[in-house]
Amino acid sequence: MTTAPLPAGATEAPLRWSDALLLGFAPMDRCHAEFVDVVAALQAAPDAELPARLAAVRAHLQSHFAQEDEWMTATGFPARECHVGEHAAVLASVAQVEVLLSRGDTATCRRLADELARWFPGHADVMDAALAHWMCKRRHGGKPLVFRRSLGAGGQPPAPSSKPPSIPR
Repeated sequence: MTTAPLPAGATEAPLRWSDALLLGFAPMDRCHAEFVDVVAALQAAPDAELPARLAAVRAHLQSHFAQEDEWMTATGFPARECHVGEHAAVLASVAQVEVLLSRGDTATCRRLADELARWFPGHADVMDAALAHWMCKRRHGGKPLVFRRSLGAGGQPPAPSSKPPSIPR
């Protein structure tokens, strides 16, 4: 199996969905699969497509984070403030990078894409897993059940990061 070369300036292979990212709350898992798709598209985009791909990431994040906030608010999720704070930091980073990209800074946009790919597995494993557990407990009376296929050596997601991506100016 061969892989396509990365676009000029790309630093990492695109984020890929794997069963390791499943949390057992189907609406959240679907949203996370979409996140993986839009971030991977941003990571793999040629320079000319970066503005449109970054706009797609922003639109997805706004919808994704609003959905999670709706779940947290409607159910009285105890860790809501911390969770939405991390979401706000991610959206602020995306907004800053959109400005820099509009001035031609493709390298910072690519760094953001890679940081989102590194950040997401850790965020999902900690914050979103707690929310998935909470939602399943509310809806079904118990913890989520997750059945994963064998992941093998290459099926693991990128190493998690415990903080939201931040792009220095």
